[in-house]
Amino acid sequence: QVQLVESGGGLVQAGGSLRLSCAASGSIFSINSMGWYRQAPGKQRELVAALTSGRTNYANSVKGRFTISRDNAKNTGYLQMNELNAEDTAIYYCTMRVSTTRRPDNFYDYWGQGTQVTVSS
Repeated sequence: QVQLVESGGGLVQAGGSLRLSCAASGSIFSINSMGWYRQAPGKQRELVAALTSGRTNYANSVKGRFTISRDNAKNTGYLQMNELNAEDTAIYYCTMRVSTTRRPDNFYDYWGQGTQVTVSS
C-alpha cells in the first residue's frame, strides 16, 4: 500500500552538494520515522542518518556535513549532503516506518529503490 521513490542522486565533484528526496505515496496514515542508508560496492550497508520523534542520528563520517529532514505535508524526506568526498560514493536508500489508513496503529518499514551518488576527486 506504500511506495517510496528516491531521487536527486548524480555525479558531483568533491566539495560539492546534493539533495536527495524520498517521496512516499499510497494509503499513508502516519510516518513514525525515517532513515537513509548507503552501500558502496564491496562494503556493508551503512546507516547514514535517521529521524525519529524529532531526534536525529548521524553516522560519524557524515556528522556536520549531512542533514536529514522531512516535509510532513508532502510525505517526503530529504537528505542534504554537503562537502561531499569520494568516500560518500554509494547507492543511497531511503526507508520509512509507516502506518496505513487501514491499520493506523501498525507500523512497517518500507524501502525505496535507491539512487546512485558518485563523487569525483
